[in-house]
Amino acid sequence: MRRIAGIVLAVLLIGGVAAAVVEGRTEQDRSTATKTVRGMIGSEKAEFFADPDVVKALAAKGYTVKTETSGSWAMDGLDLEGYDFAFPSSQAPADELADKYHVRRPLPRPFYSPLVVVAHRGAAQVLAANGLATLDKHTGTLRMAAYLDAARHERTWQQLKGAGAHGELTGTLYIASTDPESSNSGALYLAAASYVADGGRVAADTAAIDRTAPLMHRLISVQGAQQPSSEAAFGDFVSGAGNPLVLVYESQVAALLDEGGDTGDLTVLYPDTTANSDHTVVPLTPEGRALGELLSSDPTLRELAVRHGFRPQGSTREFTAATADRASYLNQKLTGVRQAPVPASEVLHEMARRAGNQGDST
Repeated sequence: MRRIAGIVLAVLLIGGVAAAVVEGRTEQDRSTATKTVRGMIGSEKAEFFADPDVVKALAAKGYTVKTETSGSWAMDGLDLEGYDFAFPSSQAPADELADKYHVRRPLPRPFYSPLVVVAHRGAAQVLAANGLATLDKHTGTLRMAAYLDAARHERTWQQLKGAGAHGELTGTLYIASTDPESSNSGALYLAAASYVADGGRVAADTAAIDRTAPLMHRLISVQGAQQPSSEAAFGDFVSGAGNPLVLVYESQVAALLDEGGDTGDLTVLYPDTTANSDHTVVPLTPEGRALGELLSSDPTLRELAVRHGFRPQGSTREFTAATADRASYLNQKLTGVRQAPVPASEVLHEMARRAGNQGDST
């Protein structure tokens, strides 16, 4: 009997151990299981979501994120059925999408980035010598009113003193931007420029658009073919191709500096009046909203956003501390920089359309 009892006890013990192992594995599987969410994002965030550390941080919170890229303003024309979120580069296209898909507010805004102008040092020095900019070591301030006056009068580089010493500075003086009808950075460029051109008033109606339409058209038409995205425009600049003045996001510059990439004679000009790109999540499902809130609140993901050059919402300390070694290139506290209010989406759409169509009202 004792032998039978021993055998039974051993079987029970083995069964208990096996059950515990199975349960342990089940718990482990549950702790590492991830929800797959799909998103349509602006191209400037592609590297952030592809970063292995970001992938790991999201997985630790239970998410696998799959993304596709699109121009922020072009998202409105896409079929987003089956997507969990859209993530355009500013609030205006996000509001438009939220209205279209009846998304409740508030919308998560994890981080932002101001628009800046990257310039080769020679071009920046010529601008400064002619009163269009002020310079420090690797950064400076672009005087928007002076630049717009030069654009209004179709000034050429050859008309600026000191340009003769730089053979690459020829032709019409202009800032290269993306297409404002499909790309966020191009649209925000018009928002800031029209605000300055109209005496510090945000465009709110057709009359306001009429007042600045000829100048906005000149800013765009002089460029010829435009890049479809800020990533492409910045890539061309870094490679030495294209225009000597290019409108990009500060985040792209900060990320390049963090990577230790070759900066060459890079000078970063902060327009004295610029527009912030408020990266805004448009949740299309509960999972999409949870992800947007996670990006906003999780300390690890906020830290990784800074590594990719973005400024987390609600705090300047994180960005300032993380970019201390790059302060000679970055205006960390945006000193002397005024944020232009961005027009409502329908006004900005019409402004962009007019800028690309001879500034007329047809």
